Amino acid sequence: MFGLVPMKKLEHDMMESPFSKMFDWTDDFMAPMWGSSNVFKVDVRDNGDSYELEADMPGLTKDNISMSYTDNYLTISAKKEDANDEKDDNGNYIRRERSTGSMSRSFYIDDVDASKIDASFSNGVLHVNMPKLAEAPRASEIEIK
Repeated sequence: MFGLVPMKKLEHDMMESPFSKMFDWTDDFMAPMWGSSNVFKVDVRDNGDSYELEADMPGLTKDNISMSYTDNYLTISAKKEDANDEKDDNGNYIRRERSTGSMSRSFYIDDVDASKIDASFSNGVLHVNMPKLAEAPRASEIEIK
């Protein structure tokens, strides 16, 4: 079984009120770092004997990403720091801008062989291969002789 853990707010569930757009600034604040949304996009395929996950993480390096599998939850975390310091000839700051952000997504996967999970990162895409546990033998009737 494969399931997403975090739940995103549903626009139709929010009544129009002065507070309905209260947290929309977070999307604008994080947009320069993560694109138009502050959630990295993930594709998951069931290949029969394994799950394959691909996460688009542009602008990151392998060192910015961490991953763990605990209690049937695969968690992918990322942290990014950008600094844009401009100094004059004397070394004094004229402008100093920094942006820092982190995010994490978790996925519930209950039939994965944790010892065989394999991950690689190239060209801004995280590839994770999660082999399924070997199927238990199915029950069948036993003939009594």
